[in-house]
Amino acid sequence: MWHKWKEKFMCKFSKYIKYLQGIDRTIPMVNPKPSCRPTISYRPIQPSDLEILEQIHADLFPIRYEAEFFQNVVNGHDIVSWAAVDRSRPNGQSDELIGFVTARIVLAKESEIGDLLSYEPSKSDQTLIYILTLGVVESFRNLGIASALIREVIKYASSIPTCRGIYLHVISYNNAAIHLYKKMSFMCVRRLQGFYLINGQHYDSYLFVYYVNGGRSPCSPLELVTGTLNLMRNGLKSVFARLRKKEDRKVSKWGKCKETHCLISTTQSRRNLTTECTGYECV
Repeated sequence: MWHKWKEKFMCKFSKYIKYLQGIDRTIPMVNPKPSCRPTISYRPIQPSDLEILEQIHADLFPIRYEAEFFQNVVNGHDIVSWAAVDRSRPNGQSDELIGFVTARIVLAKESEIGDLLSYEPSKSDQTLIYILTLGVVESFRNLGIASALIREVIKYASSIPTCRGIYLHVISYNNAAIHLYKKMSFMCVRRLQGFYLINGQHYDSYLFVYYVNGGRSPCSPLELVTGTLNLMRNGLKSVFARLRKKEDRKVSKWGKCKETHCLISTTQSRRNLTTECTGYECV
């Protein structure tokens, strides 16, 4: 009995060692997600978040950010930011970052999407919000935190009368982020070849835009031609619909006449037949 138990224990222990060494991945990992539904709240990023903010950025992004960037974020120097925290976490972690978004206000005329924005050149104070970084700790993903952080940015941008839109870059292989921004009604307006340089390798980037406060894309010559063609097509559809309606009326009127004639003829025939039969029976 002892030998069987020992053999079983050694077998399981051997599998676990192989798993830790990366040889055997058949043992499922422990789910690090919180056991109960977290209580998420949002607040500005503050100086006390510096260490965890740096750590999460290092864990999530292949790009390394300078210390000056983090100092500007936590102190609000030319950068606006929001933090997501789980108030239900124990052991003093209820105010610790689990997600964040950082952004900067830029002048529309000086931005890289100036040609994608319809605005009056005389209004030089028109601005845009550029999202710098957005991230959520892995164990708190798929809880709507990223969407909520983006909504905070949209609400903030909409509250600025001179702001006309929000834009950002997404690396081409980040399908989850691309899906998220499309779901949030961001428009993919451009693909930038070799935008990112990571570990000596170039990666493309998608440029996404979300318009606010009446901001919109200017009409390009192609859009004007497309709009004109659509207008002509709709006009032709309207003409054909009217002609078809007239034809339907004619056919309908003729059909009614024919139907009435048939009914009268049939009725008359029936009446004649009935009279003849009745007369015959009476004789």
